[in-house]
Amino acid sequence: MVEEVQKHSVHTLVFRSLKRTHDMFVADNGKPVPLDEESHKRKMAIKLRNEYGPVLHMPTLKENFKEKGPQNASDSYGHKQYPANQGQEVEYLVTGTHPYPPGPGVALTADTKIQRMPSESAAQSLAVALPSSQARVDANRSAPAGGEYRHPGPSDRSQPAGMTSAVMEGGNAKNSALMAKKAPTMPKPQWHPPWKLYRVISGHLGWVRCIAVEPGNQWFVTGSADRTIKIWDLASGKLKLSLTGHISTVRGVIVSSRSPYLFSCGEDKQVKCWDLEYNKVIRHYHGHLSAVYGLDLHPTIDVLVTCSRDSTARIWDVRTKASVHTLSGHTNAVATVRCQAAEPQIITGSHDTTIRLWDLVAGKTRVTLTNHKKSVRAVVLHPRHYTFASGSPDNIKQWKFPDGSFIQNLSGHNAIINTLTVNSDGVLVSGADNGTMHLWDWRTGYNFQRVHAAVQPGSLDSESGIFACAFDQSESRLLTAEADKTIKVYREDDTATEETHPVSWKPEIIKRKRF
Repeated sequence: MVEEVQKHSVHTLVFRSLKRTHDMFVADNGKPVPLDEESHKRKMAIKLRNEYGPVLHMPTLKENFKEKGPQNASDSYGHKQYPANQGQEVEYLVTGTHPYPPGPGVALTADTKIQRMPSESAAQSLAVALPSSQARVDANRSAPAGGEYRHPGPSDRSQPAGMTSAVMEGGNAKNSALMAKKAPTMPKPQWHPPWKLYRVISGHLGWVRCIAVEPGNQWFVTGSADRTIKIWDLASGKLKLSLTGHISTVRGVIVSSRSPYLFSCGEDKQVKCWDLEYNKVIRHYHGHLSAVYGLDLHPTIDVLVTCSRDSTARIWDVRTKASVHTLSGHTNAVATVRCQAAEPQIITGSHDTTIRLWDLVAGKTRVTLTNHKKSVRAVVLHPRHYTFASGSPDNIKQWKFPDGSFIQNLSGHNAIINTLTVNSDGVLVSGADNGTMHLWDWRTGYNFQRVHAAVQPGSLDSESGIFACAFDQSESRLLTAEADKTIKVYREDDTATEETHPVSWKPEIIKRKRF
């Protein structure tokens, strides 16, 4: 019964509307007649009063603008839009707002409610008073100045607020908050002369695993898989002395600048201190449970730090041979360790893919860096800047002390990186397991040279590999310890200029990936 009444009411309304419209265009004799303009306006006024009388008292505001969008504009979901009044003036009727109280804390009653249209000047002043981030959001939601309306597409939604075009302000570039931010680009790298091979030193009977230059720059020392330590004259490359005592591969050597001592470690779990006046071992440091992979001396105090396959690093008192701290926390072999006078004083890299910055006094971890995805076999500290770099098969990464803030990736050396070294001119050298060596500009991460030296005669091509590298004290020579049982010495090419070896640099956008 209710449904029949509703249908009857709807039919009655439709019939009356059609009849009223029919009466406007049909004369008494039943024939249609054309209406003049005045008659048409009068009849339309009657129609408006009859049908829209209840809302005619409300305030109105007419806004005129032209749609200049494309013929087949599409919305954010790809649906085509077909404007009905293309290129014509369209009138929009803006009615009043909802009731609201005149002030905060005032109850909304019939006596206190206010209902009025905000003026155009008030709306503009409110927009100017908004903070910049809110103004950008509002600008994105509104149509651009000039009346051109455009649905926000996928590129608009993915674009950050800071990249919003200044067109939102009608071309006013004074509002810097709405100016498009320029993407960061790599600065032009410093020009470095290329390095060339000028000497190959042979004498070891196994892989040369480690190398160090003495502070006086007169000789250098190497350790090998043939279980010997050899001392060479730096100027001539001739062998000066061989030291025996290790019963397995020698993995690390370093010469003290504070005393006439040479320290070595190896896969026999031993850490030895050699007196170079008598060429004899004077101290052993016992404690590691597996092969010792690396060592370093503290620059200002008599402390030695070693790292091992037993997943620990140990701090030793050089004079008393006492183990001051055992640095535990890594979950796999610790491949490299470095010391510095500033905090953090100890940095380790491990096969568990992490880098740890340690508190020397407490013997505990300060920061753990987990950005690398593969083993970290090399860490190097910049001699002048408060920064360091780490090498892994996935990337070379640069970091900032003291908290290990990430700086940038140096990508392109796609190999197992065994060693890193850097000089004060900002030349970073990375040596890899496949025998390749890359040279980088430290500041920009630009790879300005790639070297792959041939193996010595009689060796297999598969014996191409770089295990360690170091600059001499003058930084004019670069020494590499290699798998073909040789030490190779490089120096800068004196004949090279910026014209003969230009920097092939383009201001590309920096891609500083976090991981």
